[in-house]
Amino acid sequence: MDDRLILMGVIGKPHGVRGQVRVNVFSEAPEALETYTLTDRKGRRFALDWAHENVAWLSEVTPAGKRRITDRNEAETLVNVELFVPRAVLPETAEEEFYFTDLIGLEARDESGKAIGKVANVLDYGAGTSLELSPGGRLFPFTKACVPVVNVGGGFVTVVPPAEIEVRGEAQ
Repeated sequence: MDDRLILMGVIGKPHGVRGQVRVNVFSEAPEALETYTLTDRKGRRFALDWAHENVAWLSEVTPAGKRRITDRNEAETLVNVELFVPRAVLPETAEEEFYFTDLIGLEARDESGKAIGKVANVLDYGAGTSLELSPGGRLFPFTKACVPVVNVGGGFVTVVPPAEIEVRGEAQ
């Protein structure tokens, strides 16, 4: 079973005085967050019910059941809490689709098939997605031109560095 935790959203500032919060969602289907039990880094579990657009009611999930957060002061203590789900509960992907987390750990190869590292991370700071390769922390744009082949089943990606990026040495 795949127990990697996938970041699905971050709790933002409270909305109103009755405990609602804004939620920044990292999913193409924000409504899906209502179907998951979400976990924070401390192991606390939450359920989410959308009120409207990016505003939700949160409930803490305990062995005794759900306890809805109904107070702004308590909601304020949750600002910037990251919400995760296990990778195993996410829907399967279609052929030639993948989750970014599925790329982490794949071997990175050059056009000739020679190993040049491993995908250490997938980063997106808003200006486009990049792959971070190890060793060395080298960054490559995650575009079709720079990463023309993604073969999750085969365990590799092909990286074609832009002309201004020099790739030295072999993967260790």
